Amino acid sequence: MSDEVRNILPPVIDASTKVLIVGSMPGKLSLEKQQYYGNPRNHFWSIIGHILKQEIPLNYEQRIALLKKNHIGLWDTIESCERKGSLDAAIRNEIPNDFRTLFHHFPNIELVLFNGGKAFEVFKKHIGFAVLDGRDYYKMPSTSPIPGKNIKSFDEKLEDWRVMQSYLA
Repeated sequence: MSDEVRNILPPVIDASTKVLIVGSMPGKLSLEKQQYYGNPRNHFWSIIGHILKQEIPLNYEQRIALLKKNHIGLWDTIESCERKGSLDAAIRNEIPNDFRTLFHHFPNIELVLFNGGKAFEVFKKHIGFAVLDGRDYYKMPSTSPIPGKNIKSFDEKLEDWRVMQSYLA
């Protein structure tokens, strides 16, 4: 029997958001901390720091403020699911978030980046790319510290993630 997991993290977004980074479902540690990418081993915040050429604050609220100041938003494809542990591979019976409403309320989003294969596959299966209404999108290498089937070094991940830079100018 799997454990039901509910995503308690609201979208990090405002009217100036141009780039939306979409994960699958926060891991246990992130949910406990009530923080996106709360596992200190996750590469997400380091990648953002390199791309923005800024020091990432330790304080979570300041991290979120930095994202918003730079027109970057966060959300996840999954509202709830069954999962034991934190691995994407363990996710079952996922219920998606409502992206149609989100994109309606935030029309300035130009680019959607899927953080890893599970986020991309869940979006494709349950939501569909038509809802993007012409927005650019890419499946990115996961920032997770757990090695996946397409293992990339930090520098290789960073190079891929730089695709967002031209949208932030």
